[in-house]
Amino acid sequence: MLNPIEGEIFYIDKPLRMTSFAAVKKVRAVLRTHLHTRQVKVGHAGTLDPLATGVLILCTGHATKRIDELQAGVKEYIADLRLGATTPSYDLETQVDATFDWQHIDRDLIDRVLSEQFTGSIEQVPPSFSACKIDGKPAYKLARKGQDVEIRPKTLVIDEIEVLKCGLPDEPSLQLRVVCSKGTYIRALARDIGLALGSGAHLTGLRRTRVGDITVDKCLTLDQLVDKLDSETYVSPEQAAAERLERERIENRQRAARMKAEHEARKQHKKCDAVPKRTSQIK
Repeated sequence: MLNPIEGEIFYIDKPLRMTSFAAVKKVRAVLRTHLHTRQVKVGHAGTLDPLATGVLILCTGHATKRIDELQAGVKEYIADLRLGATTPSYDLETQVDATFDWQHIDRDLIDRVLSEQFTGSIEQVPPSFSACKIDGKPAYKLARKGQDVEIRPKTLVIDEIEVLKCGLPDEPSLQLRVVCSKGTYIRALARDIGLALGSGAHLTGLRRTRVGDITVDKCLTLDQLVDKLDSETYVSPEQAAAERLERERIENRQRAARMKAEHEARKQHKKCDAVPKRTSQIK
């Protein structure tokens, strides 16, 4: 039986063009229907852009308290880059705004740049089209209005970066595997790689293949998860609340017993350490 109120964790392969919030909203709607209540908490551990696919972790109920822990895991991506052109969003969400020469780029230059400039601890300025907050407002909302957005650079770690495919010299395409820390924007990484190569670049495709120990082959599609949820039986909200209350009572009794035992042990220790009083001697 599923217990979404107490907490469940689901792993899905997010489909293309769906926002992470839309996936959360879909799962929450299904759970509300089966539990007959609107009081169902659902959240995701680590946003994926609409134009990205792959591992998205969804948490429900009290398991949402683990979101920070889950999204802190090392992430792996497969990224497709187009060299010689840039877009304002650094991916295909916006149109190409500038083109650059790319004929000077070869595999040796790519390998050297990736090794020397994009391995280990690096500084990265997040994209203007991102959820980073500027004066309390998401940067992407300001960017879409044409406002200038200034975001401070962040320190992150690239554990591994390798070339999987290289279309040069016939076409300016590049596919990379990137293993990195939380907070890495692969779109911004594409931008910076293009600059380091003396050209420009933007993402044409992105797939998150791992978060922590969860790989994409362990994930369900969103439709498969919905089918699974429709076929499951559930612990009711009332039963979940009663079971949690009973667990808390047991834990409180156990805590009180431990505290009492520790207090008695301290008292006994003090008695053993006490200096015996001297008795006066009669001469």
